[in-house]
Amino acid sequence: MKLVVQVKLLPTPEQASALEATLRACNQAAAYVSAVAFANDLKDRNGCRRRYTRT
Repeated sequence: MKLVVQVKLLPTPEQASALEATLRACNQAAAYVSAVAFANDLKDRNGCRRRYTRT
C-alpha cells in the first residue's frame, strides 16, 4: 500500500535558504547524471549503477 501525505512547510528565512540551496544542488546533480547517462547511452538506473559503482 502506498500512502501519500501532503504537508505545508513553514520554514524560517534561514531554513528556506538552506532548503533552496539543497534543492538546487539536487537538481544540479540530477542534470549531471542525466547528461552522463545520455552521453554513454545508459537507459536506466541499473545501467548507471553497474557502470559507475566501484566494487
